Amino acid sequence: MRHLKSTAKLGRKGAHRNMMLANLVCSLIKHNRVVTTLPKAKAARQLAEKMVTLGKEGNLHARRNALARLHQKDAVGILFKEIAPAQSGRNGGYTRIIKLHQRQGDAAQIAILEWVETASTGGVVPTTAAPKQEVKPTETKSNEQKTEASELQEKPEQKQDVSTEEKK
Repeated sequence: MRHLKSTAKLGRKGAHRNMMLANLVCSLIKHNRVVTTLPKAKAARQLAEKMVTLGKEGNLHARRNALARLHQKDAVGILFKEIAPAQSGRNGGYTRIIKLHQRQGDAAQIAILEWVETASTGGVVPTTAAPKQEVKPTETKSNEQKTEASELQEKPEQKQDVSTEEKK
């Protein structure tokens, strides 16, 4: 019986699972958002929150522990310089999981794992929402409007030609 065994196995051996989760967390650190399956997101969230806690400590020992777990120096640098200071006012709960649809091939539940707050957006990470569609007028363009639009399209091309001549 698996009583009190909280590790999500994810159908992988220990070493493979640890590297996969480390790569997921590094992608989360670099891109602020990861789209993955729900069980992987839940397992990666646990590791990500521990890494932010290490980042909030900020000392050399914590940095070395994070590097030993994540194996990517640039991701650890971003974690300690940007993400951990942005999360300094929080006592946990640094990530959120947003459930999406089920995947077509195997019906796996897809989810987004993202930071609740980041330094680059000045606080809260915007949630995913469907982009609003612009309403286009159904009127036809007159000849004058068509010529103005074509002149506007030609101007950027001329600017590009000038910039290439300046470089020579």
